[in-house]
Formats: sequence, structure tokens, C-alpha cells
Amino acid sequence: MESCIINSPLGFTKITGDANGITSISVLNSEETITSIIPEVLEDCVYQLNEYFNGTRENFDLNLNPQGTDFQKTVWNALFKIPFGKTTTYLALSKQLGDPKAIRAVANANGKNPILIIIPCHRVIGSDGSLTGYAGGLHRKKWLLEHENPYKQQRLF
Repeated sequence: MESCIINSPLGFTKITGDANGITSISVLNSEETITSIIPEVLEDCVYQLNEYFNGTRENFDLNLNPQGTDFQKTVWNALFKIPFGKTTTYLALSKQLGDPKAIRAVANANGKNPILIIIPCHRVIGSDGSLTGYAGGLHRKKWLLEHENPYKQQRLF
């Protein structure tokens, strides 16, 4: 298993993976040493993330290998169907998966997503439109949603 740390607009970001795919992307809450030589198996991921942060990439084309239960993987696969710049709710996601009563289980699986940004769990919000839960912190979820919003709010002052 290889790993690297890059600096991103969200902070120090750790990427882990191997020849089978990316296994995790997490944003760290501490200062870390940025990796000077990116392992070859992670180069494309770093490149695509940089394109995303620069605003030139909306979809990722990477081999992913998240570790989780079958139910978690089902939820994570459903997250890929949320278009760039759009959001859905935990309730809508649980209905899409066929069981509106599974809203808590869906929210729990969403929160355990090991591959932040690429598996877009940040696009899931509360039914009232609130930003609820994000493993990377709500301030980062807000940043990601604003970054993906096609209608950028201009500052008046």
C-alpha cells in the first residue's frame, strides 16, 4: 500500500492506494510534510484531484478500491449518480436505494466513505437543506459545494 500527502484548498490531504485502486482520501486536521515524490500508483489521482481543485475536472476516471460492507458499497455507488454541482438528501438517497426507513443506515454509510471528494458524499445534505455531517468537517463540505456550484456568488463588497 502506497500513500502520499498533498496540499489542497481543503488542507493537507492523504491519498492511499495500490495497483488495485485508491483505497482512501482523507483531509487531515494537522500540518504534515508534503510528499516530494508521488508513488506511481497515485500519480493519476493526484493529477485529477488537482484538476478538480483548479476547476477543470468534474468527473474522475480512477480505479477505486474502497473497503467496506456490501451495504456501504451500495450507498457509495449511489453517490456517483449525484451530478456535479447538485445535491440530494439522505432521505432521497434511502428512497433511491429502495428503503426510506433506512435513512440512518444510509447516513451512517455515507459518513464512513473512505474516499472523500471522488466518492461525492459531500453532495448529500439534510432534508431541510442544512449541511449535516461530513467526515472532513462542515467548513470543507461547504467549500466543496460552493466550488461545484455552477452559479458562483460574486462578492458585492
